[in-house]
Amino acid sequence: MSTEPQFLSFKGLKQYTPEEGWGQVNAILQSHTHPQTAHAQPPRQATPQPQTAVPDNVPTLTETFEDRQDTANVFDPLINELFEQLRVPPSDELTQTWRTIAAEVNLLTERMALQRELQERLQKLDHELTSLRSTILSHLSDVQQAADQQLTSARLRAEVSALAQTKLSAKLKAKP
Repeated sequence: MSTEPQFLSFKGLKQYTPEEGWGQVNAILQSHTHPQTAHAQPPRQATPQPQTAVPDNVPTLTETFEDRQDTANVFDPLINELFEQLRVPPSDELTQTWRTIAAEVNLLTERMALQRELQERLQKLDHELTSLRSTILSHLSDVQQAADQQLTSARLRAEVSALAQTKLSAKLKAKP
């Protein structure tokens, strides 16, 4: 048997087999390597299941690390040490630096979101300003047209008034 299953078969791994149900990978591997200890669990009566193409020695992950603490060290004592190191939080300067970096990345993310929001608001404000400028120019054009119309009307009245004055003055001077 190769050593490859040993890396996947640390404490707590379970495997399902139709004949035996859920069993410890450790027990299953030992049953393949030591036939005299074939069943770590009593076999369960299972309804006949269709055969699958999954080999018997393929482990599955079903337990957490804490569930594995009470089982004995099976293959590699370094795995226990690794898990112990992972459980104990390190307190070195590098860890503090990474925490600082993580906090700064979070702050950067927040500031970038704020920047995007402000840019969106600025775009909306720019659009409103452009719209207001267009509206003001339109109103100024309307005022200019009204003023031009009033000026044209005033000139026309002035001309009519001057013409009427000339005609009336000519009639008054020509006494019949």
